Amino acid sequence: MSPLRGIALKLTAVSMFLVMAALIKATSDVVPPGEAVFFRSAGTLPIILVWLAWRGDLKTGLKTARPMGHIWRGVIGTSAMACNFAALGLLPLPEVTALGYLAPILTVLFAVALLGERVRVFRLSMVLLGLVGVVIILWPRLTLLRAGLLDTAALLGIVLVLASACFRGLAHVHIRKLTATEETSAIVFWFSITATLLSLLTLPFGWRIPGMEAMLMLIGAGLIGGVAQIALTSAYRYGNASLLAPFDYASILLATAVGYIFFDETPTSWMIAGSCVVMAAGLAIVFRERYLGIKRGKARSGLTPQG
Repeated sequence: MSPLRGIALKLTAVSMFLVMAALIKATSDVVPPGEAVFFRSAGTLPIILVWLAWRGDLKTGLKTARPMGHIWRGVIGTSAMACNFAALGLLPLPEVTALGYLAPILTVLFAVALLGERVRVFRLSMVLLGLVGVVIILWPRLTLLRAGLLDTAALLGIVLVLASACFRGLAHVHIRKLTATEETSAIVFWFSITATLLSLLTLPFGWRIPGMEAMLMLIGAGLIGGVAQIALTSAYRYGNASLLAPFDYASILLATAVGYIFFDETPTSWMIAGSCVVMAAGLAIVFRERYLGIKRGKARSGLTPQG
């Protein structure tokens, strides 16, 4: 383990995913979400193949014992990506980023329903706290909705970003099941393949030939997304999940800066307050699980934790 290297890789991944999202947002008025998914997924494939070849995992890393599992993971993950990309064209980048924090919290509920995991009162209360945070973020828009003043585009954006969070939560649970028999490299590779093929199904629904600038942005989004995926995967080789998870929340700072500088988006006080609540709930779950993991480790070694 090399915690500092793991943290550096995690922050690199978070930053690159944010840059990728900004590039997708910048092209949202040029190409439809399905086409953006194609560039994001297809552009990732060369990076992943080079990475696997460099590691010597090109043959073993692509083997799978559960092809249908990868297909379902691909359908769920591609749905999450498409909804998120569509939402980026309708809502401010910081708001989409903040609402995306709902995904790991929803994973707790899906793990109970689909995997039969036991959840104690603490984690359930943190899930409810996270949902309160989401309501706070959306409160100004809910107020406009009650008054009949919320425009259709903003309402659709809210529905899409919440749908994306739900799909991502389901994808996290599905990945947990896949990791029991599948290599991480195979999960990443076959998801990119599945997402690329599924995105082609949207070809008859209005794909456009982008200009050179938009084309370069879309290609860049794919390549950056591939490098970010590798950095994220590599980070967990050097640090525990409980150590690295809190650094996901650095994305809200980056999203706020990028949204303000490049898209003239100023976060509201409601969004900042709600983001803090959602982050607090997520971090509480992470640190609680880390504490219980240490406690169980000491119990197995015959040591009794003090205090």
